[in-house]
Amino acid sequence: MKEITEKEALLRLSALCAQGEHCQWEMLEKMCRWELDDASQARIMARLVKDRYVDDERYARAFVLDKIRYNKWGARKVEQALWQKHIDEDIRKRVLSEVSDAEYLNVLRPLLKQKQRSVKAQSDYERNQKLIRFALGRGFTFDIIRQCLDVENEDEYLDESV
Repeated sequence: MKEITEKEALLRLSALCAQGEHCQWEMLEKMCRWELDDASQARIMARLVKDRYVDDERYARAFVLDKIRYNKWGARKVEQALWQKHIDEDIRKRVLSEVSDAEYLNVLRPLLKQKQRSVKAQSDYERNQKLIRFALGRGFTFDIIRQCLDVENEDEYLDESV
């Protein structure tokens, strides 16, 4: 690969950030792949942050809303994805706390209704267990799932031996 200069890297990264939201970790990964030295990486990152091309909190807000609305993810899965992108814990918690339970319910209800049509089960209990497992896999919390399912006896779904 051709050697890339600090100025070229800054221009490429600023153009990339102008097209869409990116976090600091993604920019650092690109610079590592381009084999830029640590001092150059620090200068470029400082410039990107100063010029507001990169803002982790703004990125996290956009990421959370996209993943919930379009990918139909729950809070746990979104938080894990933000952790993988090395977003600070305080930013993760602040941004996720801004999303209301109603937003998650609006996403999960139609998802469960659609999934319910394809679930084959012998009883209501078995069907609800499969739906719960599906929703947990999507990253939704048990409280949100319980609000979506019409569960008469909540205790029967809380198996304490597991």
